[in-house]
Amino acid sequence: MSSPDITLYTVGTPNGIKVSITLEELGLPYKVKAIALQKLEQKEPWFLEINPNGRIPALTDGKTNIWESGSILLYLVEKYDKEHKLSYPTGSPGWIETNNWLFFQHGGIGPMQGQANHFFRYAPEKIQYGIDRYQNETRRLYAVLEKRLASSEYLVGDRLTIADIVNWSWVKSHSWAGIEIDEFPHLQAWKEKLAKRPAFEKGNNVPPKEPSNQDAAAVAKQASDWILKGQAMDAKK
Repeated sequence: MSSPDITLYTVGTPNGIKVSITLEELGLPYKVKAIALQKLEQKEPWFLEINPNGRIPALTDGKTNIWESGSILLYLVEKYDKEHKLSYPTGSPGWIETNNWLFFQHGGIGPMQGQANHFFRYAPEKIQYGIDRYQNETRRLYAVLEKRLASSEYLVGDRLTIADIVNWSWVKSHSWAGIEIDEFPHLQAWKEKLAKRPAFEKGNNVPPKEPSNQDAAAVAKQASDWILKGQAMDAKK
């Protein structure tokens, strides 16, 4: 196995921490480049050479560029997880089920909760239909996880996989989308259990978060400003 030469381009968002948690669980060495989203650094030409979509996270391993968080995780386990700490052998039932839950998050929880975040926290005007639509769909998806976790300690088999990592990274920030999970006790227990893992604790703080005395409304307002600015920039292309 070749030695990794990994640089992670990231911010501490649900999609960003997926990768840092996976790197920590695998014990891989890596460098971190924090991307200044508020300055639209992700739109600069040098970053677009790595990720033409202009989003985080992105990862380089030597001369190889990998972008989209799911693609990055699949790359890491396929290349470096030879002992199957977070994965199963390709083509096995465990591999198939891991991919099911991986793409469940990418096609479901990520987009739906992401839109719940936007309409609940960032939209310049509050549109109740949008808030209700995406919060309710996120709850529906949480109910799917709840049912699975009622009969299984982890999403796939009896151990942690990247399927748990990708879904946890979103579920753990449920309150930012205005959603509580008291009605999902198994999901809550799973969330709390994984949060205690050392690799999750460390990966969840990559890049290191600066102390802030701002309240949620102020943080959301700042984020809204650069989100809308980025949208305007994208619309001109």
